[in-house]
Amino acid sequence: MMILYIKRGCPWCDMAEAWLRQHCIKYKAVDVLSDPAAFSEMKRISGQSKAPVMITPDGKCLADFGPEELPGFLGS
Repeated sequence: MMILYIKRGCPWCDMAEAWLRQHCIKYKAVDVLSDPAAFSEMKRISGQSKAPVMITPDGKCLADFGPEELPGFLGS
């Protein structure tokens, strides 16, 4: 399952979640503001502190993106 690192209140995170729901793509949202360990993990994986960050099951990473980038990243 995909992991989507988010920050609650982040408009780009909200748009990413809306796009994923609209396209029936299953994901696990991880709020990095309420989970310091997840924030550290997101920074380690993506090399930055900005959200959203999406990680695919095979380890591909899309960091600090807008929803218009998701179709190309997910191959849809």
